[in-house]
Amino acid sequence: MSSAGGLSRRRGGGGGGGGGGEDSYSSNANSSSGNSGFNHNSGLHRRSSTDAKVYADPRDLQMEDENRTQPKFTLMEEILLLGLKDKQGYLSFWNDNISYTLRGCILMELAFRNRIAMVKDPNRRKYPLADRYIEVISEKLTGEVLLDEALKMIHSTEERMSVGQWIDLMSGETWNVMKIGYQLKQVRERLAKGLVDKGVLRTEKRNFLIFDMATHPVTDSAVKEEIVKRVCTTLISRNTGSGTPTLLSDRETPIAFQQLRTIAMVCAAYAANVLENALMYLNHEMRERAYTKVDELLNDYSNFPFGSSASKNEVQGKDLQMEIIAAVLNVFTKMDSIL
Repeated sequence: MSSAGGLSRRRGGGGGGGGGGEDSYSSNANSSSGNSGFNHNSGLHRRSSTDAKVYADPRDLQMEDENRTQPKFTLMEEILLLGLKDKQGYLSFWNDNISYTLRGCILMELAFRNRIAMVKDPNRRKYPLADRYIEVISEKLTGEVLLDEALKMIHSTEERMSVGQWIDLMSGETWNVMKIGYQLKQVRERLAKGLVDKGVLRTEKRNFLIFDMATHPVTDSAVKEEIVKRVCTTLISRNTGSGTPTLLSDRETPIAFQQLRTIAMVCAAYAANVLENALMYLNHEMRERAYTKVDELLNDYSNFPFGSSASKNEVQGKDLQMEIIAAVLNVFTKMDSIL
């Protein structure tokens, strides 16, 4: 699989990652009636009024509010689940596209979480979407190791780079030895281990004649079934807006960019050559209809402003972030798998 520049997409190897989180605090107030002895300038807020007063860091409360609007699974995890063989627990050995696509999903996920955006420059519109520079707009960690590693890397880089450049660099697609350190390594394996921690997969050892390999069969099939259902409903419904089911129907707080997330995931699945796994139970006519629909979605959402099928209310006021979504999908349209 090759890009417009002629480089072959290759899988990553090696590696580790990092992550972090906010500190949390609690405090027991003094029992004196006149003054609790608490420094009110410290920024800690009283959370409950009982015999022992409990205080919480407002940063933690802010993180809790944000987490309520985020899905349980990232775009990368959903793409990996679609690609995995349920019982065998590994990806197709012939799929050269998924690694590159996952790096693009990392950028889209960071944009959805309000961490990165296009550089605010009126002159940016003179350049193609994939060539516009991106920047970090919030350094707050997400709690997802791969996302936080990418966020730190983008923030620490003095040189401004575009969406297309970042996807290439995180995939290891560069001839510049000074930039080889930007490659995110072992992305698929780390995503699989994260899904093991979330109870969706389990880890097994499997022998492939000349070598042993860790595999990750599906444990919680309901999670993958929900993703497949969402893909099929999006692609065979006549109205994408009304036909897209909720990510988690029992949630009280709606997920941010819910419809757009599903469309981005469907388009990424197409680019990663794993969409067929979600459509395999449809008849021939419905599959043809689904592929026609995904072509339409890519055409509508790989440019900004989005096309006629886009939800205008969902993206209002978020132009610089939404340009990143469009830019990543624009890069996907140039991949060999969907030409």
